Amino acid sequence: MGDIWSLASGDERLESGQVHVWRADVPTESARVEDVQGVLSADEHARAERYPLAESRRRFVAARAVLRHLLAHYAGCSPDQLCFAYGAHGKPHLADDGSSSQLEFNMSHSGDVVLYAIARGRAVGVDVEHLRARGNYMRIAERFFSIEEYEALSALPEEDRPRAFYRCWTRKEAYVKARGDGIAAGLDSFSVSLDERAALLRSDEGTGETARWNMSSLQLGEGYIGALCAEGSDGGIAQFTWSYR
Repeated sequence: MGDIWSLASGDERLESGQVHVWRADVPTESARVEDVQGVLSADEHARAERYPLAESRRRFVAARAVLRHLLAHYAGCSPDQLCFAYGAHGKPHLADDGSSSQLEFNMSHSGDVVLYAIARGRAVGVDVEHLRARGNYMRIAERFFSIEEYEALSALPEEDRPRAFYRCWTRKEAYVKARGDGIAAGLDSFSVSLDERAALLRSDEGTGETARWNMSSLQLGEGYIGALCAEGSDGGIAQFTWSYR
């Protein structure tokens, strides 16, 4: 997958099988957030109020407003007309209103980056992580990664392990989020690649499960690692940037 993020033109069309990934410039200044918060539902405003820090509240409001604008673009409606429902494990989806039920989406944010993945008729999951120094990533890997992943990470030179750790983590998160079922069997019930090429390598559910999903790395620039997981074969991925004007 390339590292070119196209500027939004306003006429993006999402064909069946395609995945559009958006990288958004989410405002957190009070005045700008006040300008966009009107599209959110009462439930979303209530969720925002549960954040203890004002900046976190503003980031949530802005990120949800961007999500509504993006989905409304593809659904052909106003952002405030969208209604969300949630799966048993909290994954949001659009309530079936007869016009936008084929839209599937997922979002992730870390640091200053917010990503949105949108498709028609295929489940998608996306994850981004801000690279930061930490001394316990091998202990985290031992606890949450599969045996194959932990051994592959351990075999790498120490200086290469942090990026490999984050590649593994974002790919696992993207896969779990695409499934939307919480993976009751545990994060060690499947294995992903740790090198540059993203792939679901093994699943306790068998080869049918690994063949069901397509993974891609997202090039986000210095300091960030991202991954996309989409159901079905690769029908084409387009990357865009979006910001308030």
